[in-house]
Amino acid sequence: MKSKIINSFFLATCGILFWLITIDVSGKWVGKVDYNGTDVPLTYDFKTEGAKLTGNITTPYGESQISDGKVDKDVITFNTQLNGTTIPQTGKVYQDSIVMKMDYNGNEMTATLKRAKN
Repeated sequence: MKSKIINSFFLATCGILFWLITIDVSGKWVGKVDYNGTDVPLTYDFKTEGAKLTGNITTPYGESQISDGKVDKDVITFNTQLNGTTIPQTGKVYQDSIVMKMDYNGNEMTATLKRAKN
């Protein structure tokens, strides 16, 4: 009986690890962020090559390229530029969403992104 429980736990753990390793964030993701009481729409277009993350983000204020992008299991990190200001961003990747945290001029903001529907 103990060996069945241990085997079941091992298989479940392997399944979760496999899912975490194979998360692919490539493609378009959309969401919005509250900036000073205004909802600002965001569109991210991610491209991954192994642990390297590239792409761009589009807002009503323009488009910015992703720089210094990295993928580490279920966490993405990168920088973008807006009006000459570097905006560091970190995202926690879930099966159907990405929760982004960003720091713009000392204002910490959070946005939940969903995969864009074609």
